[in-house]
Amino acid sequence: MTEFTPFSSLFGGALIGLAAVLLMLFHGRIAGISGIISGILPPWVNKDELGWRIAFVIGLVLAPVFYQTLTGQSIKHVVSNDLGIMISAGLIVGLGVGLGSGCTSGHGVCGIPRLSMRSIIATITFMSFGIMTVYIIRHVIGG
Repeated sequence: MTEFTPFSSLFGGALIGLAAVLLMLFHGRIAGISGIISGILPPWVNKDELGWRIAFVIGLVLAPVFYQTLTGQSIKHVVSNDLGIMISAGLIVGLGVGLGSGCTSGHGVCGIPRLSMRSIIATITFMSFGIMTVYIIRHVIGG
């Protein structure tokens, strides 16, 4: 059973939105994680942007540590220990990011507020397939 956490979710969503707005305001860039990370990996298109990109990724990694230190609560997450599933999932996500010209954060958090039709369609597609996947895993397969 998934725990319902409206206040934590609202606060987290507000922080994500604030980060996206600040990145757009100060750097004119969209806070799409796949685009940010691809700008860190060689070949570098613009070495002048490495600093903020690396800082953004470090912030993603350190935020849960900061939260746990601040609240004393552990962060609950489940990761498969099946290497085949992990590799397959990574390849599928990577393929989806490539085909969709971005990830859920870029399209959903940044594209929809800019009224980008491409982002609206991409987000509807992401969400539809996510809902179908959860339904199939929980109710058809029985996972």
